[in-house]
Amino acid sequence: MKKIKSILISQPEPQKGEPNPFVELGKKYKVKVDFRPFIEVVGVSGREVRKQKIDLSAFSAVILTSRNAVDHYFRLAKEMRFTVPDDMKYFCQSEAIAHYLQRYIVYRKRKIYFGAKTITDLYPFLKKHPAEQYLLPSSNLLNDITIQALDEASIDWKRSIMYETVSMDLSDLKDIKYDLLVFFSPQGITSLFENFPDFEQNDTLIATFGNTTKEIAEEKGLKINILPSKEVPSLSTAIENYIESSK
Repeated sequence: MKKIKSILISQPEPQKGEPNPFVELGKKYKVKVDFRPFIEVVGVSGREVRKQKIDLSAFSAVILTSRNAVDHYFRLAKEMRFTVPDDMKYFCQSEAIAHYLQRYIVYRKRKIYFGAKTITDLYPFLKKHPAEQYLLPSSNLLNDITIQALDEASIDWKRSIMYETVSMDLSDLKDIKYDLLVFFSPQGITSLFENFPDFEQNDTLIATFGNTTKEIAEEKGLKINILPSKEVPSLSTAIENYIESSK
């Protein structure tokens, strides 16, 4: 097994003092750990939203599947001079997203519903409010699972692309080599090959999180060396186990 002395995490560097398992991993095993986002989120303009024939005032409820969706919904509401009414209903995919709303609204005075983790967890709440006009703020990338789930909920909903996930310029990494590259999304893999079309893995190790990320990586001809499992669901722990085994 190849020994790991350097790791590139395809995510933004954590804020100073913020706990991070990969930072702790580097300290524990004296491994160089660098962070570099491979993708970035870019907001869509109010003009582009209008081109989608979206009138924010036509919706009585908003379905929020991420913090990005929250940020860009309220950003565009301000840009488009739409005052979000106090009786707006918010259906959040998770409790964490629901609490994030506190950045923009007085939480205790609003109608907020949230699921445990997945979009299907919202079914009971959506079915109790069949008469609402639902808006789904989303990125340019929306998985089929979300579309299917909302269609099956038999609600009147419409999607609005409010932000886009795009590849970052990674040209400064061209001559920098790492023992391990770590990916968390299919877009990260796409960014790698958009920046380096002739990328060859050779003896570089690849770690991925999530089935879709793994599938895209394999479609690109990459060999996955480290990934979570039912027994080890944490990617950082899976990497630590590999480091231990390679001693």
